[in-house]
Amino acid sequence: MANTMYRILGKRGRITIPYEMRQRVGFCYNDVLSFTESEDGRTVLVRREKICNNCKDDPPGDSVNEVTLLEFLDGLTDSEQHAALIHLSVKWAEKQAPGITAQ
Repeated sequence: MANTMYRILGKRGRITIPYEMRQRVGFCYNDVLSFTESEDGRTVLVRREKICNNCKDDPPGDSVNEVTLLEFLDGLTDSEQHAALIHLSVKWAEKQAPGITAQ
């Protein structure tokens, strides 16, 4: 039986997947999630995607689409690629100068 939880969609279109549900389905920080809209447009299926063959902690029998990181990035829109580049640049800069964070 599916567990139903309710959350309110924020004004910027953001919502938090409840912690208990993330734990049960195995969603972790930095996981790549896909969103698939149903035919009737009333339901969205959220899946954790595997983007490499050597990803750690894959549950046995997990049926996810296997794509390389470059294939994943190539599948993003220009604005999504731009956002990914900025995110990765900030992460790289943080590692170069520990203790200094971007504002």
